[in-house]
Amino acid sequence: MPLPLYLLAMAVFAMGTSEFMLAGLLPDIASDLDVTVGTAGVLTSAFALGMIVGAPLVAALARNWSRRFSLLGFIVTFEAAHAVGAVTTSFPVLFATRVVAALANAGFLAVALTVSATLVSPAKKGRALAVLLSGTTVATIAGVPGGSVLGAWLGWRATFWAVAALCVPAALGILKGIPAGGVKEEATGGPALRGELAELAKPRLILVMLLGALVNAATFAGFTFLAPVVTDTAGLSELWISVVLVLFGVGSFAGVTVAGRLSDQHPGPVIAVTGPLLLIGWPALAVLADEPVALLALVFVQGALSFALGSTLITQVLYEAAGAPTMAGSYATAALNVGAAAGPLIAATTLSTALGHVGPLWSSGLLVAVALLIAFPLRTVIVAGRTT
Repeated sequence: MPLPLYLLAMAVFAMGTSEFMLAGLLPDIASDLDVTVGTAGVLTSAFALGMIVGAPLVAALARNWSRRFSLLGFIVTFEAAHAVGAVTTSFPVLFATRVVAALANAGFLAVALTVSATLVSPAKKGRALAVLLSGTTVATIAGVPGGSVLGAWLGWRATFWAVAALCVPAALGILKGIPAGGVKEEATGGPALRGELAELAKPRLILVMLLGALVNAATFAGFTFLAPVVTDTAGLSELWISVVLVLFGVGSFAGVTVAGRLSDQHPGPVIAVTGPLLLIGWPALAVLADEPVALLALVFVQGALSFALGSTLITQVLYEAAGAPTMAGSYATAALNVGAAAGPLIAATTLSTALGHVGPLWSSGLLVAVALLIAFPLRTVIVAGRTT
């Protein structure tokens, strides 16, 4: 894999850390800015919604820009938003910085997904995507727990400064490693924006986007509410929360890495194997959550299966949207973030039921079941007719 791909993954690591880090910082933010924890929680929703709206919008605006200029502009904007967030004493200003950061993140990821596919041969899009998404999985392994520790030690503002600092080497790497030419300049005569948007009328593209959103919703439904499962259901101390999150991250890294080597040529078998196993795994985790050893093992397995299946489906989005060379990444990003926003909202409704803390795990299983029910009768067309 080319070096520029790893430079993009470094930036994705910084952005992934920012996206997930608030889970451990909300109480401190609420106390410092004199708002309730519930109010502080809208910072997470603001980021997710900014990602959903920002991916296609910003990608459309930047489609004729130089790829280096686009990526560099997005990461500098992302860095500046965190610097402002680190010094503000106003919650509305902090909220605004999260929206701006989300728009920059969405634009960066949308362009990076498209660029990553152009940095490799047409038959290696899955491997390129795996390298890019490894930045997100490493963020869950090291960035998020590290951010929580730094926040507990030096305060939440230090974590914002750390994310801003991570953007500096990533920006320098992009400046040195990404070619200056834009996608349009390298593909003269490519489709107009209307033609790229017309790709969304393709049934197979809509199908794989829907399945990718459902699987990612299942992933975030369970992942978001793992902390109370660890402390209340399994009876472990708070220190074990970081251990569980790291295990999930290590599993996700393994899953996306293995799937990246298979999803280009063998997407059907990957989906056929990981889908049913994932469906079994979430209810098994819910039932065995009070057994610490089983909890630790299953969290790793579910992380691996979730990202193996999710990354394979998102790879299919890039293949199916081959007729939209500048917008394909935004379609993949939107699918991912619709799931990331919807999953926790669905899971939260189960917390006040008799299921209690394991309710989100059952909702993850239900979301995977819905995805498989949709996919099964259409299994022959999910990977058929793929453009390579």
